[in-house]
Amino acid sequence: MHNAAFAALGLDWRYLAFEVDPLHLRAAIDGARAMGFAGLNLTVPHKLLAVDMVDALDESARRWGAVNTIRFGPEGATGFNTDADAIVTALRQDLDLELRGARVVLLGAGGAGRTAALRLAAEGVSELFLVNRTAAKAASLADEMKQLFPAVPVAVGYPRTDVDLVINATSLGLRPEDGSPLDAEQFPLPRARCVYDMIYRPAATALLRAAGAAGCRTANGLGMLLHQGARAFEIWTGQPAPLGVMRRALEETIYGR
Repeated sequence: MHNAAFAALGLDWRYLAFEVDPLHLRAAIDGARAMGFAGLNLTVPHKLLAVDMVDALDESARRWGAVNTIRFGPEGATGFNTDADAIVTALRQDLDLELRGARVVLLGAGGAGRTAALRLAAEGVSELFLVNRTAAKAASLADEMKQLFPAVPVAVGYPRTDVDLVINATSLGLRPEDGSPLDAEQFPLPRARCVYDMIYRPAATALLRAAGAAGCRTANGLGMLLHQGARAFEIWTGQPAPLGVMRRALEETIYGR
C-alpha cells in the first residue's frame, strides 16, 4: 500500500521489508537512520522494545506504551503509535459502531490486546471483558486498566449478558486449520451485535464465519491495517495519504481482487 501511495503522489520513495532479530533491533534502527531512511514501521515483537530505543516519544506512543512507527529527522528518531487510533477508526467505519457506552469482549491480552483495551477505555466503553488463554495475564491487564481508567468497569472472563462488540486480538485464526478463539459454550455468538477480527488474512476466519452465521455484523482487520499505514505515511511524508489507492493495493495484494 505504501509503494502504491508513493507512486500515486509521484514520490521517489520505496517501502521495503526486513526481518530483524529482537537482539539486533537497536542496531537496525541506528543503521536505518545512518542510511538516510525517512522512517520505519515495526511489528511484533519490536513495538514494546522500541519504546526505549528512540530519542523521543510522540504523545501517541507515550499514551499507548508501544511504538509501531519511527520518523527520522533533525531531532533524531521519534516513536509514534498509529495502531490505537486505527482500531477505533476501523470499528466505526467498518461496523458503524459507536464505542462510547458499548459493552465489549476483548479476546487476547498481549500487545495488540493491551493497545486495544487502553484505546477502547479512552473512548468511554461502558464495560470491558478481558478473555485470555492465560487468565493471569488478563488479570494483570485488568489491574493496569483500573489504575489508568478507573471509571471504566473491567472484568476478567466472559459476561453473562449481551454485548455490542467482540474483538479478536489473538493470533488464533491465521492458519487455515485454526478454530475460533471464542468459547461458544461460555459465550454464544448470538449474544454479540458485532464481531471484529484483527486478522485480515484469511479474509474470513473461523470466528467471522461463525459470527456471520449467527447474524452478527462482522469485519476483519484490513481497515485497521489501512488506517495505521495511512497515518504512518502522513508522518513520514507530511502529505495526506491517498486512502483509496492504498485500500485498492491492499485488496489486490492480499485478496487478489
